[in-house]
Amino acid sequence: MDWVEWVRALFALLATLALIGLAFLAARRFGMIGGVRQGQERRLRVVETLMLDPRRKLLLVRCDDREHLLLVGPGGDRKLDTAPAKQLVAGEAAP
Repeated sequence: MDWVEWVRALFALLATLALIGLAFLAARRFGMIGGVRQGQERRLRVVETLMLDPRRKLLLVRCDDREHLLLVGPGGDRKLDTAPAKQLVAGEAAP
């Protein structure tokens, strides 16, 4: 390989990395990644999970001031129950 082929390969590598970087910046700019911005509180979180068997599990999911009990499995997902979220008592550790 002479030096022209090395320069061409290096330029191709730099161009590929630049395109990957631009795609990442565009995805971040349009909100495709990085769901919560700095200073914002998350609205959705998994409070607890319980494996029922190798294929199904129960999820307790908190969204805003509500908790939802979900059954997740290969046959589909079901919402089993919805209730107001429990408030933490002073001195109690967060889950």
